[in-house]
Amino acid sequence: MITIYHNPRCSKSREGFSLLENSGKDFEVIKYMDELISEEKLKNILSLLGVNPIDLVRKGEAIWKSDYKGKTLTDSQLIKAMVKHPKLIERPIVINGKQAVIGRPPTNILEII
Repeated sequence: MITIYHNPRCSKSREGFSLLENSGKDFEVIKYMDELISEEKLKNILSLLGVNPIDLVRKGEAIWKSDYKGKTLTDSQLIKAMVKHPKLIERPIVINGKQAVIGRPPTNILEII
């Protein structure tokens, strides 16, 4: 099953969602701003993506700039920050089995569907 971690307010996330819709494949939508992601789930997503927590952080967000920018944070602290402030999580994230991509650009999604 394909899963998209989706934020409908984000244009790139909407583009990724549209790609999945147009693919004709079944997929699950997780609106992670409403359905919070646990630390364990986020660790699993990071593992599937093959990236470090800092690579999943949206560094342009106001909360990052005001609360975290310029600080030396451990991976665990970064994960906790993303769980507490899901807006910090890069989007969309699409998972298909044991493969995952960040949909930036949205065409990255085509690699795994």
